[in-house]
Amino acid sequence: MLTFLASICILVAGYFIYSKVVEKIFGIDDSNVTPAYTKKDGMDYMPMSWWRASLVQLLNIAGLGPIFGAILGALYGPVAFIWIVIGTLFAGAVHDYFSGMLSLRHNGAQFPSIVGKYLGKPVQSSMNILSIVLMVLVAAAFTSGPAQLMAEVTPLNFMTSLVIIFTYFLIATVLPINKIIGRIYPFFGAILIFMAVSIGIGLFFFEHPVPNLTFENLHPNELPLWPLLMVTVSCGAISGFHSTQSPILARTLKRESEGRKVFYGAMVAEGIIALIWAAAGMAFFNGTGGLQEALAAGGPAGVVNEISKTTLGTLGGVLAVLGVIVLPITTGDTALRSSRMMLADLMKDFRKKEFDGKWTPIFLVFPVAIPTFLLTQIDYTFLWRYVGWSNQVVATVMLWTAAIYLLQQARFHWICSIPALFMTGVVSSYIFYAPEGFGLPYSTAMLIGSIIWLAVLAWFVLQVIKYNPKRQQSLEVKSVSS
Repeated sequence: MLTFLASICILVAGYFIYSKVVEKIFGIDDSNVTPAYTKKDGMDYMPMSWWRASLVQLLNIAGLGPIFGAILGALYGPVAFIWIVIGTLFAGAVHDYFSGMLSLRHNGAQFPSIVGKYLGKPVQSSMNILSIVLMVLVAAAFTSGPAQLMAEVTPLNFMTSLVIIFTYFLIATVLPINKIIGRIYPFFGAILIFMAVSIGIGLFFFEHPVPNLTFENLHPNELPLWPLLMVTVSCGAISGFHSTQSPILARTLKRESEGRKVFYGAMVAEGIIALIWAAAGMAFFNGTGGLQEALAAGGPAGVVNEISKTTLGTLGGVLAVLGVIVLPITTGDTALRSSRMMLADLMKDFRKKEFDGKWTPIFLVFPVAIPTFLLTQIDYTFLWRYVGWSNQVVATVMLWTAAIYLLQQARFHWICSIPALFMTGVVSSYIFYAPEGFGLPYSTAMLIGSIIWLAVLAWFVLQVIKYNPKRQQSLEVKSVSS
């Protein structure tokens, strides 16, 4: 229990201390007028209070990610706490802050556009495709799961449940942000927090205590910690999906100083939620062996349902069902909203002027809604495996984008480049080892991943040399003298 409590304290202290360091390095300026005012359009760009934006951001980036991912990560034992804490403070929250603030500084631009500005058009083209694919995968995964549960707990069949969810998706995706998302989602964000806090209090009354820290890998199947843990926990520590959601709220902030609360703060809150559920998974089932048996019997949703019902009684059962159905749906619809906004950015150079207008959001949502609906017909676990790796690739690219931005601004780039290097190692080795990737032997996958990592490191060293202030001054002097 001491490890768990210490982890919570470190996350809270990290928000109040390290977030201010990150904010100072970025360099906020509240005299800048935000896109919520300069591009106010009654649809996506409109001012919103910071507390409301924070709850919406938390719900958008979280859903069931910090619950399901943390429970699966708990199979590795208390060592998962280390990744959740370090990943949240130094990678995930930094990633979210820069993805939101760079969008804010670039008139609410979407993730691929920001990438293109700092990493070049070829990378932007790749990220346009990968980001939209990720949005479709997330929306499909976060539709299929709730529809299956609705079919189990209500008289509705799977297809009827699916149609109901998709009808809501289409409505929420094309309506102005203040109609549904801005009004209802703060309430659901509060439910997410209430669930976590209630389970956190319940931890003190479990039959078995939360185990204290051990660096031993306790996974029942002896799966390697590196790099699987970093992809399994995902949303509870760092997630590229967040960089596609942050621009939604960047278009609503009233001033730049709100970014620390909305972007960095929401990620720390998600990290705390992940810690609570990881601890609950370990303690409630008396270790990783018992947790694995529970997962085999009912999956993550069954684990959440059993813990909630036992800890909170009837209220817990209601919250569990509500959470497992509603929370992923609220993430799925914002995934479609993001993809609609990305398509708008992608097509703006090709669209005819008369195509702009109030019907534009409706036309743009169908190219992503149709493949999303079709993907819901295949196995949910298959979908989720591919979400994991593509999600962390997007996160890695966002961190490199932020590192190059800081290099260009002659600021302390290490707050982004170090986690970017770490995540480069994760995604480079994971894809070659994982069964959904190349499925190579572990040693072979690690060797290939190391070669890729060294190549990326060499590229970044060249960028550091390129943007070295002394070198820039030297080039300017030569230019003037010539």
